[in-house]
Order: sequence, then C-alpha cells, then structure tokens
Amino acid sequence: MDKGLDIYNLAKKLWPLNRSISGDGLRRSLKILKKICPEIKIKEISSGENVFDWCVPDEWKINSAYIITPAGKKICDFKKNNLHVLNYSIGIKKKITLKQLNKKLYSIPSLPKAIPYKTSYYNKDWGFCISHDQKKKLKNGIYKINIDAHHFKGSMSYGEILIKGKSKKEILLSTYICHPSMANNELSGPCVSVYLAKWIQKLKKKKYSYRIVFLPETIGSIAYISKNLKRLKKNVVAGFNLTCLGDDRTYSFLPSKNGSTLSDNVAKYALRLKYPKFKKYKWIDRGSDERQYCSPGIDLPIATIMRSKYGEYKEYHTSMDNLTKVVKPKGLQGSYDLLKLVIETLEKNIYLKSNILCEPNLGKRGLYPKIGGTTKLEKSYNKIKISRSILDVLSYADGRHSLLDIMDKCNIDSIKINHIVKILKKNKLATVLEFIDE
Repeated sequence: MDKGLDIYNLAKKLWPLNRSISGDGLRRSLKILKKICPEIKIKEISSGENVFDWCVPDEWKINSAYIITPAGKKICDFKKNNLHVLNYSIGIKKKITLKQLNKKLYSIPSLPKAIPYKTSYYNKDWGFCISHDQKKKLKNGIYKINIDAHHFKGSMSYGEILIKGKSKKEILLSTYICHPSMANNELSGPCVSVYLAKWIQKLKKKKYSYRIVFLPETIGSIAYISKNLKRLKKNVVAGFNLTCLGDDRTYSFLPSKNGSTLSDNVAKYALRLKYPKFKKYKWIDRGSDERQYCSPGIDLPIATIMRSKYGEYKEYHTSMDNLTKVVKPKGLQGSYDLLKLVIETLEKNIYLKSNILCEPNLGKRGLYPKIGGTTKLEKSYNKIKISRSILDVLSYADGRHSLLDIMDKCNIDSIKINHIVKILKKNKLATVLEFIDE
C-alpha cells in the first residue's frame, strides 16, 4: 500500500512548529511522531551536560519576534514564518536606525524572494532573516525591534525506538528533527523514518534488531554517541543517516568514511536497482550526522541515503524548501520504497565461509576442464570463466565478507552470484552464515 500521501500529511502537520535543537517545538514534534509510532521513547539530556568536546546548550523558548518599520508596518513576523528570526536568538527590545538594522538582517541576493535559515546556537546574538526583495525596499528611519525569547537551564529532547529481532546486532537509522519549516532538509527524514519504523515492526522473523533515533542535528548525535558509545560499537553492524528524502529529482548516496562497509554495499545495490543514475558523492562531501558516526574513535558503519543532497539544491536552507514545489507525496513514496528495499536486502544478505584450506580442486568435482591450457577461442573457455568466478568468490569467503561485498569486489551480478552460491553449497565448498563470523 502506498504511504507517500500519509507521510506527506504528517509533514504538513509538523510544518508550522518551530523546531530547534531544544524547546517546545522539538518536543511537540516528537509527540506527534509518537502518535504514529507509540513505541518511540522521548528522552532528555540536561542543559550544561558535557558530551565529548561539546556542552548541551541552554534550552530556548521564543514567543514572538517582529520589526516595526518607521511607517508602522510589522515585518519579519515570526508568527507568519518561523524562519524570520535568527534561530536561538536572544531576546531584545530596542529602537535602531536602518544602518544598524542592516547589520542584523540576513538575505540571499541570488534568491531574492527566499527567506534564509540562519542559526546562532553557541554564540549569543540576535537577528532577522528577510527576503532580499523586501530588504531592498526598507526606508531610512527608526525601526522598533522586538524578540520575545530567552534561554534557560532545561534539556534537549530526542526520540528513540528499538525494534528487536533475532539477533542483538543492530541496524541504526538516524534522522534529525531540529530545523523549523523546511520540507526536504528536515521533515522528509523523520516523517519517512517513522513510517519505515512501523513497516519494520510488522516484518516477521527479523534477523537484525533496528534502532531508530530522532535527534537534533550535530549536538544531538554527539550527545547520543557519548551516552551509548560502548553499545553502539558492540552491536551496530550497519546503519544510515536519513535526510533530504522528499523531492523526486534524483537519488544520492554519500558513503561511510570506510567506503566499503555492509551499509555502503547494501545502499549501492538497492540504488542500482531503484535508480541506476543515482548521484555518488565522496566522504569529503559529508555535511550531516554521518560526520559524527564515522569520526575517529567512533568509526561506525554509517552511510547517508538522500534524494537531492543537502547543500546541492537551490532551495536548501530557505523558505523555498517547501511542501508545494520541492517535497511531494511521490518523492516521499520513492524514498520509503527504497529504504524498504535496503532493509529487505540487509535481511537477505549472507556471509560465506570456505570449508577448504587453499584453493579447492574443482576438477574432481567436475567444475574445471579435464584438459588444461584452454584459450579464449575454445568452447570450454566458458567453463574456465565460471571456475574463475567460483575461485574469486571463494577467495573472499572468510566469513567476514558479506555476499554483497563479494559481488562488489568481484563485479558479479545477483543472478550469477546466486548460481555460484548454489554450486558452493551443493559441493560443500562453503558454509552459508546469517551473520558475520566472529
């Protein structure tokens, strides 16, 4: 059954809420997700808590923000668009000149109708975001500034759900829920993820356990890792950072730092089936929470799956990233289907372990020509080719390389690898393992 419209309607419900890395908007958003998937647990991390090289900031609460022009007109009204205020802005009420105000106004000349998204999480400051067209129309005079906001010792919220499978080995799915009203670079990730969680819950005979987290970007993943590092390193065998899943322009893939983990191989396999022309990025192009999961000393096998990559589409971090022109049910449905394929592929994936030391004698098993010295011009050369493929596969059959990894390294498609696995099993040349051989 299609879920694109359900996911889209959830995004519409979340759209007006003012999310940030802490505060009521974040909690309310998590509670709405919890209504879809009641098993989500909402947890808190106290302000001021040290998490590696960072500190969880004070909580932020904002009631209103606006500017009154010399003509008495209210502009940059936070209640009309929550992007208008510098996110995490301090409270302020004062009168200033246009020259002074312009130093605190953010706009994008190349996108004159867009309101940019700007933040100041760790530096106490204030400001407004405005379309460049509107900024150019401002007249000299005295402007009244009003930002009713304050910071206080509170907590940072996040959501987590564990869906248990046959094994304690986990697949980690991470998405962030800290941006205000932007559709692709925010709402698509958690909205697709919560419906994916509901689908995973219904899977029978799950081989892996699945842990799905809904975090504030950067500080949330850093804090989560700091509290769960030992368990994550012990149990996580694959995982994905899920963001920018809502448009229908393309698909994109950013690998883990390692580049050849189970996560990387599963994602590339699924993307080739779904959309062969997907855009491939390099680790150096990173910019989301994969930075934290793959950082030195953490080294988790986390890759990032997207539609249009963050920072690569013109509407990114602006009011143009909306639910009418950018994100649509079709795009959300495509991402949901792709991620289901990724999970199904993970569940079906196996590991091979050779039963023979050194190369096996294929000739005595009828898997190699009886006469050596065969050339490419002879009919029997096809038997040589399949024999070579068998030996290539066996060369990686150490119980630690997944079947997808072997396919990638040997450049073998799914039809051929399945044929080879049948040969190996029939001739007792290799044992099939569900999990990596420890």
